[in-house]
Amino acid sequence: MSEPVLSMKGITKIYGNGILANDKVDFSVNAGEIHALMGENGAGKSTLMKMIFGIEHPDEGEIYCRGQKVEINSPTDALKLGIGMVHQHFMLVPSLSVAENMVLRSEPRKGMFLDMEKAVAETEAISQKYNLPIDARARVSDLAVGMKQRVEILKALYRGANILILDEPTAVLTPQETSELFKQLKLLREQGHTVIFISHKIREIKELCDRITILRSGRSMGVYNVDEVSVEDISRLMVGRDVVSKIDKAPKHPGAPVLEVKNLSYGYAQEKMMLKNVNFSARGGEILGIAGVEGNGQRELIEIITGLRPIEDGTIKIGGKDSSHFTVRQIRDAKVGHIPQDRLTYGAAGDSTIAENLISDKSDSPTVSNGPFLSAKKIKDYCTRLIRDFEIKCADENVLVRMLSGGNMQKVVVARELTGDLSLVIADQPTRGIDVGTAKAIHEKLVELRDSGVAVLLVSADLNEIMELSDSMIVMYDGEIVAYFEDASTLTEAELGQYMLGVQRQTEDEIREVCYEQ
Repeated sequence: MSEPVLSMKGITKIYGNGILANDKVDFSVNAGEIHALMGENGAGKSTLMKMIFGIEHPDEGEIYCRGQKVEINSPTDALKLGIGMVHQHFMLVPSLSVAENMVLRSEPRKGMFLDMEKAVAETEAISQKYNLPIDARARVSDLAVGMKQRVEILKALYRGANILILDEPTAVLTPQETSELFKQLKLLREQGHTVIFISHKIREIKELCDRITILRSGRSMGVYNVDEVSVEDISRLMVGRDVVSKIDKAPKHPGAPVLEVKNLSYGYAQEKMMLKNVNFSARGGEILGIAGVEGNGQRELIEIITGLRPIEDGTIKIGGKDSSHFTVRQIRDAKVGHIPQDRLTYGAAGDSTIAENLISDKSDSPTVSNGPFLSAKKIKDYCTRLIRDFEIKCADENVLVRMLSGGNMQKVVVARELTGDLSLVIADQPTRGIDVGTAKAIHEKLVELRDSGVAVLLVSADLNEIMELSDSMIVMYDGEIVAYFEDASTLTEAELGQYMLGVQRQTEDEIREVCYEQ
C-alpha cells in the first residue's frame, strides 16, 4: 500500500449554532484502497466528506492531496484535484440521455449546438475504459437504479476523478445490483483508484473494504484493517456499547384488517401506469413488508394511501371506513402514523424548531396543552423525553431542524410518528441514513407497536431490514404485486432479489391470499 493520496490533519468544524461536528480529526486514505468511513448519525462523517469535496470549510486543520497542502473551496476545486463524489440521492437529469448527463457543463459543440455523436462516443469510450457498460443513448428516467448509479460513477471518472467518495451507495440496490457494484469498485481499485465508502451496513464493509475509520461524536475512534476487527468490534466503536443486531420478535398474532386496498391503479393522467390493480390488506398485530427496487410503484402507493397523492381508481379503507378521498388530516385522525420516504419535503419543516416539529400534529392534545392554550412546560417536558428516548443529538428542543444531520432529522420524524394513539403505522424507508444503534431502536419500536395490535406497513430498500422485520411480505415490480409470502422468514435474499428484478413472479393463484378479502 502506497503513501496517503489524501489526508486531513487536526480537522475541526463548529457550526454557527455551537454544534461541534468534527473535533481535531485525522483522516487519510491510500492510493488503490477502498476505505470505509462509519459512525452514528451526527458523528461527523458527512461534514468531513463535505470538506474534502469543497462544500464545507474547516475552522481548523489542514488538507493534503498527494503530499501537497491544498485549500478546497468548491466542488470545482475538488474535481481539479481528482476528487469526485457520488451522492446518495443521484444528481442526474432524468429527462436527458446518459450521454447528455455525462457531458453536462462540458458539452462538446458543433457550432452552437451539442455534438451528440461526440458525446455518445466519449461516453462509450469512458464506459469501455473502466469496463462499466452503459447505453449512452438511453434516457436516464428509463434506467434501473443500479444503472443510474453506474452513470454517476462514470460521470465522476469522466471528469478525471481518481478518488471517489460514495455516500451510502447500496441504500437502494438489490443484492444482485450490490454484488455488481462491488465488482466494479474492486476493478477500480485494481486500476489504482481510491474509494471512500460511507455505509451503515457493516457486513458490506467487511466484504468490500480494506481499512476503516470510525467516528463517534465528532472524534476519530481509530483506523483499523477491516479483516482484523469483528462486526461486534465495529458496532461497539461506533456507538460506545454492544449492539445486538438480531431482532427479537415473538410469533405474529394477526387480527382484523386495518388497511384494505382494492383494485388500486394509478397513472392514467400521466399515460404511464405506475400502479396496476393492486390488492392487499395490512392486519393488526402484523408487520407487512413491501419489497421492491425503488421506482416500481411503492412511492405512488404510499402517497395515495396517506393522502399525499389523489386516488385515480380503486378503493382504500382504514379501520373499515372508506378513506379513498380523505384529507391528510382525516387520515391522521384515523390513528395513522406515517414516516415518509422524503423527510425534507413531507416529514419535517426545516426552518421550524425540533419542538415545533415534534408537536405539529398534537397542538390540540392534552399532552402539550391546557385546554385551548399550549403549555410551554408540557411542550418542554414532552420534547425533552422524546429527544432522550430517540437519542436526537442537539443542544435542546429549540434548535432548528435544518441544523441537524440527516439522520437526526429522521429521528425527529420517527419520534413524532411512532408516539401517540395508533392503529396503523406506514413506515417508508424508516432507517435510511440511520446508524446501527438507532436503527435497532426504531426496529424494536415497530415490533412493540405490532405486539400491541397496531398494523405496520413497512417499505424498505434495505433487504436485511425488511426480511428481519416483516411477518408477511409482498413484492412489487413494475407497479404490480408479483409475489406474496405469508411467512417472510422462508425467503432468502437471493430469492427475493429475483422477484424484485422481475426475473420471477408468482401465479395469480399463488398471490391470491394477499387480496383484501383474506
